[in-house]
Amino acid sequence: MNAIVALCHFCELHGPRTLFCTEVLHSPLPQGASSGDISGQNEQAEEEEGGIQMSSRIRSHSPAEGASADSSSPGPKKSDMCEASGCRSLAGGHPGYVSHDKETSIKYVSHQHPNHPQLFSIVRQACVRSLSCEVCPGREGPIFFGDEQHGFVFSHTFFIKDSLARGFQRWYSIITIMMDRIYLINSWPFLLGKIRGIIDELQGKALKVFEAEQFGCPQRAQRMNTAFTPFLHQRNGNAARSLTSLTNDENLWACLHTSFAWLLKACGSRLTEKLLEGAPTEDTLVQMEKLADLKEESEGWDGSEEEEKPSSQPDVVEGQELSKTSPETSLMPDCNSWNVAHRRLSVFRSLRHMRQVLGASAFRMLAWHVLMGNQVIWKARDMDLVQSAFDVLRTMLPIGCVRIIPYSDQYEEAYRCNFLGLSPHVQIPPHILSSEFAVLVEVRAATRSSLYPTLFDDEQSLNKYEFIVTSGSPVAADRVGPTILNKIEAALTNQNLSVDVVDQCLVCLKEEWMNKVKVLFKFTKVDSRPKEDTQKLLSILGAAEEDNVKLLKFWMTGLSKTYKSHLMSTVRSPTSSESRN
Repeated sequence: MNAIVALCHFCELHGPRTLFCTEVLHSPLPQGASSGDISGQNEQAEEEEGGIQMSSRIRSHSPAEGASADSSSPGPKKSDMCEASGCRSLAGGHPGYVSHDKETSIKYVSHQHPNHPQLFSIVRQACVRSLSCEVCPGREGPIFFGDEQHGFVFSHTFFIKDSLARGFQRWYSIITIMMDRIYLINSWPFLLGKIRGIIDELQGKALKVFEAEQFGCPQRAQRMNTAFTPFLHQRNGNAARSLTSLTNDENLWACLHTSFAWLLKACGSRLTEKLLEGAPTEDTLVQMEKLADLKEESEGWDGSEEEEKPSSQPDVVEGQELSKTSPETSLMPDCNSWNVAHRRLSVFRSLRHMRQVLGASAFRMLAWHVLMGNQVIWKARDMDLVQSAFDVLRTMLPIGCVRIIPYSDQYEEAYRCNFLGLSPHVQIPPHILSSEFAVLVEVRAATRSSLYPTLFDDEQSLNKYEFIVTSGSPVAADRVGPTILNKIEAALTNQNLSVDVVDQCLVCLKEEWMNKVKVLFKFTKVDSRPKEDTQKLLSILGAAEEDNVKLLKFWMTGLSKTYKSHLMSTVRSPTSSESRN
């Protein structure tokens, strides 16, 4: 959790003062708690608690070193400190405490004041407000305050018994500062319980010391006898005692560091962000329908039906792939391990990778045919390469629009599949090669000159192939194309976006256009509106261009049966509407 926990004290001479604070560091340690501390001479404490290793290392400082350190510190001057350490927690030259979280590589550093000047100012202001104006009734208890500029603060004020203090008690507060207001408010119950436990422990130790001092030398009767003596002269400088003296605990600051570090770690890990899913997407509905169909087929399967199915008919699965090994590849001898590993590297990893391999113009033509629903044919010897190409290209389409035959020894018509993998020797009908509704990608072996430099380069392993993309209707470079294609290309060319981010962009784009498909389906198929109204609707949807209309009509075939049946069931028949009227 990116926050600061601090212990503050109200000094009778100097006002509110910060005694001790613990901050989270995701970067190298600041000056004063870095390599100099690690190479210290004496290791004071090493302990393990909740996966955090806490270590305090002290090195000896000369007077000159101590003075220079104090002069460069953003904290208050030495003249502003009480002589009896009432306003000081760590002695001069103490490097502070550092805890290393091995799981997250985060460091928890404790000093009297933050080393960063801006953080010092924020903590200082929160300290003053928590012990002056921002208090709850009774001056003891939790309160929340803050703003966007100086951060938000959870403050819990409390009293510590002191037999030499005015009113026999001193005023302290434990504050938690962070910039995330919602997170801090949601952490209120957790922080209140844990900080209350720390306060109870401090108050319990101080109460024992107070009772022992009162039993030995009652201060109340002594003050009554000297009522007319100025109070400041009666203190003799002993009233401004340190918290370690009030609790009689020399390891107090090390214990507070451990508690504050654990508090920051536990509070940061108890709340996690979770994706709240709404209604299922069209892809999810189609997947559920396919799984249900497969389950019904498996339950009603009969061995006699297998004999009736032609053995030469390749398997087609909508939205999924079932590889069917050809006789040639099944009879091929096994390759050695190096060849198998190198062959597995010769696959497409993402759309961006495919665009880099094919080139911008060839990829745009191929992507245009994919989005339009035209048949995409790949001819290659490497089945893994064809399979990877289909796996990458299908991400641009809704699952319901995907019909794949991964590898076949004969050409299959477009009504059976829009992704077809063929072996190199398969003859494609001439009318398909010249058709504007099909695109062919031929994978050939590259020349030796281009293969040699990239023989052992995993990133360029596909350079051993030559990809030739042809179609009876090539896409002109100046053609606008469907809107979603332009957005996909913009995401692929933006190098600031990682592959995972691009994948999420594709999901959002598909869902956006599937929503337009749903509106168009209801408008035309269910409500049966005229063409004039349909054109107005397409203009409102931003899909009045020819390519966008073709895309919407093709994607309409990918709507789930659940959605279509739901719309049809809501349509009122004329007889029912008249009877109600």
